[in-house]
Amino acid sequence: MSRTITSLPFLVMLTLGLLLSVGLWTPGFAKASGTEASSDIPSIEESIEEVIDRNVENSDTAAEEASEIPAPSTCGALQVIGTQLSDENGNAVQLKGVSTLGLAWYPEYINYDCFAQLKSEWNVSLIRLAMYTAESGGYCTDGDQEYLKTLIRNGVEYATDLDMYVIIDWHILSDGNPNTYIEEAKAFFDEMSSEFAGYSNILYEICNEPNGNVSWADIKTYASEILPVIRANDPDAVILIGTPNWSQYVDQAAADPITGYDNLMYTLHYYAATHTDSLRSTFVAAMDAGLPIFVSEYGISDASGNGTLDIDQANQWMELLDDRQISCAMWSFSNRDESSAIIKSSCTKTSGFTMDDLTDSGKWLYEMLTEGTDDSSESGNSSADAADDSGSSGSGSSGSVSSTPDGLTCTAQLVNQWESDGVPFYQYTVTLENTSDADLIGWIVELTFSGSISLSDSWNGEYSLNGFTLTITPKDYNKAIAAGGILSDIGFIISGAGTLISCE
Repeated sequence: MSRTITSLPFLVMLTLGLLLSVGLWTPGFAKASGTEASSDIPSIEESIEEVIDRNVENSDTAAEEASEIPAPSTCGALQVIGTQLSDENGNAVQLKGVSTLGLAWYPEYINYDCFAQLKSEWNVSLIRLAMYTAESGGYCTDGDQEYLKTLIRNGVEYATDLDMYVIIDWHILSDGNPNTYIEEAKAFFDEMSSEFAGYSNILYEICNEPNGNVSWADIKTYASEILPVIRANDPDAVILIGTPNWSQYVDQAAADPITGYDNLMYTLHYYAATHTDSLRSTFVAAMDAGLPIFVSEYGISDASGNGTLDIDQANQWMELLDDRQISCAMWSFSNRDESSAIIKSSCTKTSGFTMDDLTDSGKWLYEMLTEGTDDSSESGNSSADAADDSGSSGSGSSGSVSSTPDGLTCTAQLVNQWESDGVPFYQYTVTLENTSDADLIGWIVELTFSGSISLSDSWNGEYSLNGFTLTITPKDYNKAIAAGGILSDIGFIISGAGTLISCE
């Protein structure tokens, strides 16, 4: 099972002689065999052992906190109880994640490594796949329908493999009235809900932002046609329904909700620099009236998706969502040249993002997801800035720690990175600690990456690469680790885009 661990303190790094960088960690893997051996490996000072023990405890605490991030493996299929999104056992669930921009415009972000980094380093539990219906490249206008459905299928599979929830979003916008392409919508949702009927991690958003002169009665008419189509294939999936005026008039839905179906939620969208106290009051009143609300899109810019950010209002909104345990997805995970985009327009990466690659919106999101909201978000500063300055990027994770029942703790740490002829290279150091009371003979380290890598150099071990897994076994001279001993100076250099993400 993956465990997210914080990095070791500087005192321990100096003692072990490692050049560690501070970052967000995802797990590696270590195993040991044998119990008897004499070894000339010296024991370390007791005071240092105490420091290490303290950090193991801190690591366990971080792992427990990471395990609280909602995931299909622990929460199961979602349901709506009263106004609350809940897990299969009836416990409240709050999903937090990101929305793509139009799939036809930014298909490159639908990739496994990108989703894996969002899950392991950003604590993202939800991906919203926004498929425009009538814009340029739209599904119902001039878009390639089969290609767009392939992108959705890929996005669903990546999210499923990574234990994340995913929204399939029928993203009406310029078409305004969802009834405009109702036949296309019926065919689309029939196909998608039939194909994914056995999935427990999918939510369906049937109309993004009804707008113009579209009434709640118009939306109810549309929903009355779409809901039976989905329910015929998937009786229980959570379905999200847009509300009038770009999904803001949730009070109208609260006054006349749809009946006859379970597991329905109604969407509210806000942009913090435009929508403030008035819309928050509407939101609270609708919930108090019994309406289940899901914020399937929000931003911290103005309503155009551009302009100045309002961090104070962004934090007020998030405090309210947290207080009410309302799920949300931020707009937009793209490098579009606008202030609501999460990635800088100058960044051409599709995974392995660092703080330098993020806009101010992206930095606020990262800090909110990993540390919560506070005034420091306004400057875009976070603990990940230190990781960025120290060179933690490219392959994503800066290090990992794992322990085995035999008492062997493995630390894999990214200590350097560079680029040569356009190819990124990453240098890792591995440290093994025997925390048991017995000597160990023989060890195996297995580090699994999310994508393709190549081994460029290595030292103090035997290395083999099988797919995305790098296995390290000892040389004759370092196969024994005394009780309480530490084995360091093991290391390797890789190239490629794989992120260190999991343990077997």
